[in-house]
Amino acid sequence: MSDTLTKLTYQTFQQGKNYFGLAHKLLSSRLMNIVSPSEHREIKPIPNEILLKAQQRLNNLLEVDWEDAERGVYPKSVLFDNPWEDFFRYYPMVWLDLPQIWERAQHKRYQEFTQDVDTNGYPSYYVQNFHHQTNGYLSDLSASLYDLQVEILFGGSADPMRRRILAPLKEGLEVFSDVSPRQIRILDVACGTGRTLKLIRAALPQAALFGTDLSPAYLRKANELLSQIPGELPQLLQANAEKLPYLDNYFHAVTSVFLFHELPAAARQQVIEQSYRVTKPGGIFIICDSIQMSDSPEMKPMMENFHETFHEPYYKHYTTDDLVERLEKAGFENIRIQVHFMSKYFIARKPA
Repeated sequence: MSDTLTKLTYQTFQQGKNYFGLAHKLLSSRLMNIVSPSEHREIKPIPNEILLKAQQRLNNLLEVDWEDAERGVYPKSVLFDNPWEDFFRYYPMVWLDLPQIWERAQHKRYQEFTQDVDTNGYPSYYVQNFHHQTNGYLSDLSASLYDLQVEILFGGSADPMRRRILAPLKEGLEVFSDVSPRQIRILDVACGTGRTLKLIRAALPQAALFGTDLSPAYLRKANELLSQIPGELPQLLQANAEKLPYLDNYFHAVTSVFLFHELPAAARQQVIEQSYRVTKPGGIFIICDSIQMSDSPEMKPMMENFHETFHEPYYKHYTTDDLVERLEKAGFENIRIQVHFMSKYFIARKPA
């Protein structure tokens, strides 16, 4: 297939996912208004000019995603990776779960878990129904629905946003050119269902990959996903990112995707300091998370809607938090920032 045709196929594929996400949100919103028209709080409409800016940001993201594949940061086949089996299996369950989500949101029940879910031993900030999800991050059903829910939320752009860590990751590892590729160790903090680790594996097929997460359910889902990939299985461990169970200076690179907006301020600092501790001198630390007011003030209505629509108790503070200052306080230097669509990237180096 020619590059032109491949790019057109990719653009069509992404456009289809975007339309699907928009259709799902429109239908679910109308159904919600029918089911509970008087109880549901009216969401502030997003001005058209901001929607147009968001669409342009999305177009730019997809162009960069294609360019990175074209220059070999990762195989072009990654652009078309989609968990179709999970989609057909779990998409009906997304709809079946919506009435519980609506009811939980309406009555502000933010820490509601079924009796079979053990919440003991977790940090209090973690025992939440983030996004109003049933059982938060602590059930197998939640783990099975998560990637699909995030894809719908971001109109099919979640993986393209995750992939933006891959180019700086590979560039950052160039300082270890004297190290065998098989001896390069990379940790993904709060790895969730393993989507980011799968993308890292595609870009760095020989590296030793590690992942930690607080949720045993999400780690089970990650193990299911990653065990399908030929080669060495990433080493997954249930652990609190505030106290990583690894030796000092162990990893050549550490990544964290979509974690920091769900942490209170003190925990953010602790996770950064732990990431610094386990990173080798000269190593790289990359954070991917939401845009902030400092870099995207024009997107303020969308950030406010996200904070108000979803149960994200620490998101509002995150949008004004100075993560560069936090990284420097931990000891990182040469901090670079990138912004792609609705995500922001902090690329930091531990002094050699």
